[in-house]
Amino acid sequence: MSGAPGEEQRRLIGDARRLGVALDAAQAALELRLLDELSIWNRTYNLTAITERGAMIRAHLLDSLSAQADLAGTLIADVGCGAGFPGLPLAIASPGRRFTLIDSVAKKIRFVTHAVRKLALSNVTALQARAESLAPTTPFDSVIARAYGPLADLLASVQALCGPATRVIALKGRYPHDELAELPRGWRLESARAVQIPGLTAERHILRLVPQAW
Repeated sequence: MSGAPGEEQRRLIGDARRLGVALDAAQAALELRLLDELSIWNRTYNLTAITERGAMIRAHLLDSLSAQADLAGTLIADVGCGAGFPGLPLAIASPGRRFTLIDSVAKKIRFVTHAVRKLALSNVTALQARAESLAPTTPFDSVIARAYGPLADLLASVQALCGPATRVIALKGRYPHDELAELPRGWRLESARAVQIPGLTAERHILRLVPQAW
């Protein structure tokens, strides 16, 4: 079994590369340690319904990393981050960016805070709050959310986090035709792309939304 961790790291590096993400061995090891910590906490705090190791790698790590190419700028907010996804995997892969992970559920932010300390991630801040209650002095360059809910709700929640150049990135399953037809005034779809996560057959789409005028 001594070779198993190395094999797992190599597989993660290869699958990430298929998504256009370059992980070195140290980063891959941190990504997998994140799952180790999540598994330990999940026994007590029920943070994720996905518990099989391979499924966790696909649904939590690779699905999160698939959005790296859509990030813009250096100040990134992950809204409704849950147990830290997609923000923590992206922060490990992008050490030059600063990530603020936001969730209103205390146990989730406690885990994120624990993971940040355990993995020594100096580029991550965890906040227990509702996004709409925040008023940062500097807008975020990118705001990302996974499985947040309808796009209209997401955009309403993050309005105060955004400036005229902010990019809002929504990770979705099926392409949300109906939600896009009901975008709030002042927002437009900049781009959308289908993503194939290695090992997953479910549909994945990443949408980028930007302000029209302020």
